[in-house]
Amino acid sequence: MAMDADVALLEALHPVAESLLERHLGNAKEWFPHELVPWSEGRDFEPGEVWDESQAPMDEAVRSALFVNLLTEDNLPHYFRTIDRLYGEDDAWGAWSKRWTAEEGRHAIVIRDYLTVTRAVDPVALERGRMSQLSGGQVPQPATVADGLVYVTLQEMATRISHRNTGRLLADKRGYEIMARVAGDEQLHHIFYRDTASALLEIDPSMVVLAIERNVKGFEMPGTGIPDFSKHAKAIADAGIYDFAAHHDHILQPIVVKHWGLEQLEGLSPEAEEARSSTLEFIRRVGKAGARMAERRAVRAAKAAERDPVPVSA
Repeated sequence: MAMDADVALLEALHPVAESLLERHLGNAKEWFPHELVPWSEGRDFEPGEVWDESQAPMDEAVRSALFVNLLTEDNLPHYFRTIDRLYGEDDAWGAWSKRWTAEEGRHAIVIRDYLTVTRAVDPVALERGRMSQLSGGQVPQPATVADGLVYVTLQEMATRISHRNTGRLLADKRGYEIMARVAGDEQLHHIFYRDTASALLEIDPSMVVLAIERNVKGFEMPGTGIPDFSKHAKAIADAGIYDFAAHHDHILQPIVVKHWGLEQLEGLSPEAEEARSSTLEFIRRVGKAGARMAERRAVRAAKAAERDPVPVSA
């Protein structure tokens, strides 16, 4: 459980958490994984059967994204442990953590069923990855409530973007619908954490700005314990599913700079003022890096189109 100072913060934020939980429950739409999975496409796997990628042709970067997205969701027990440690199990905080866990668990169910039925990824590699990921239990460990709220605000939106962009690159309608449904849940999770952090900014802006600096500069996508994560992450970035441009344009700029109003905050301590300036400069550098990556990707796409032009029908 959190330290005494964090306990006091959680108590001060409790009415906000209670209101946001009520709003979340009102906005969340009930849905059922079994209604989205294309079961008729499935068939038995024989013991020892070797997976053949030609059974589900797709860009390997999309396959990497599906692999990483599911194994990230599979690591739910360790994420719950971290959230439970930070927020506790009482009142609205505990109710939120449990509801969040139930919804995230559903994501793993529907993605796993979809991948198994469509044979989109190697099921043996997937299971070995799951065992490795869960046995290692690597997840971010925010030190304070402020750090936790800032990190999960960024992380939930990052996950939402990754799921959504993966779905858009899938060729089949069912896959798109599944990833869009999961992304919709992640959006609601993001809003809960974002608005709770906004309330904390009103209580102690200097503390939150220091947490923003730590988490913006040290941010990592969940999944670092996944086998060959760096290789998959590079493929995902190269395909534009999640890269510096997405991180800057959909997270750092709209959330940190605009929604939290980092540039307009008043009454900051000298240390927080320095952290604000450092964070804004870091965000500018990420934006420039993202623009360069997007430009290189556009050049590669143009060259590929020249090599393999799309035939024009008569």
